Amino acid sequence: MKITGIETFLVAPRWLFLKISTDEGLVGWGEPVVEGRAETVRAAVHELSELVLGQDPLRIEDHWQVLRRSGFYRGGPVLSSALSGYDQALWDIAGKARNCPVHELLGGPVRDRVRVYSWVGGDRPDGIFEAVTRQVEAGYTAVKMNVAGPLTAIDTPAQANAALDRARQAREALGPHGDLAIDFHGRTSPAMARRLVRMLEEVQPMFVEEPVLPELQGNALASVVQASTVPVAVGERLYSRWEVKPALDAGVAVLQPDPSHAGGISELRRIGALAEIYGASIAPHCPLGPIALAASLQIAFATPNFLIQEQSLRLHYNTGGELLDYLLDTTPFDFVDGHARRPLGPGLGIEIDETAVRRAAETGHSWRNPVWRHEDGSLAEW
Repeated sequence: MKITGIETFLVAPRWLFLKISTDEGLVGWGEPVVEGRAETVRAAVHELSELVLGQDPLRIEDHWQVLRRSGFYRGGPVLSSALSGYDQALWDIAGKARNCPVHELLGGPVRDRVRVYSWVGGDRPDGIFEAVTRQVEAGYTAVKMNVAGPLTAIDTPAQANAALDRARQAREALGPHGDLAIDFHGRTSPAMARRLVRMLEEVQPMFVEEPVLPELQGNALASVVQASTVPVAVGERLYSRWEVKPALDAGVAVLQPDPSHAGGISELRRIGALAEIYGASIAPHCPLGPIALAASLQIAFATPNFLIQEQSLRLHYNTGGELLDYLLDTTPFDFVDGHARRPLGPGLGIEIDETAVRRAAETGHSWRNPVWRHEDGSLAEW
């Protein structure tokens, strides 16, 4: 079997899909994208195509090594995301060639269902109690919210107390048996993060996410970990096992590698194994489309130290397109009691509606993340 074609599709709301065709009629789908830089990743995907066209798609590890290491300059969000899409699509082909789901090729399932969580509150969180109540009524047992909007390096007591109040509302709606994750989104300085994580201890978050910027790993991240008993999670902006190791050394409890950014299924498996050495869990980052989520779930079912899965159904960024819009059969993402069932279909376990994809790609998108500024006019972290 040989790879004969590489196609990419920009589809709403902010995604990029990759289709790999073969001379035996099998196709694989991947999702290589950096949110806000989809066109840039698309260019990288097509630049890399010369390395795989005409090759055997089943040599997945060899392709991973060549796509990552054959260039003198390597890694980073763009190249790692392009690699991720290829890796997902090649695993999809491998499962279809053997008529089994990818998790069977990864050693078989270690669990019967996978817990998922839902987002509430938006970028500037509000209406938290009502939003969480709706998710609880929909069957979810865990939610995630942003801690706040823009924050200064050392913000006011009013801002800190407002963040705590929103977390209290979420805890009230969830009750003692639900789980609350709180995303700092890298908006907080180490000093402000240390203050907030101690304040948030009373609501017992499942974890706080990205309390400091990823470039502030090491002592800054370790100081936040040591400031309270709240588990700390990082990883959505780390792109390889080499980049997550300092976070593990700093003592984080949860790694959140993204299957569309951190090297695909192959590298997330390795990151999961590395985390296991440290007694840490993985909770793959995935506010993206159906292909990325399908890849995440395949990993989740085969990874012993998996914790919980992010997913983007009705996410506040999903305007003009939704997770289910590009599937022929949406049942793989029918969540029951806040859990995904084990996918049994071959490959990634989903059927892409290629007609819908091509129709959406005629319009495409040019999504960019917002640019925030503080009251004094200086740039704020989004």
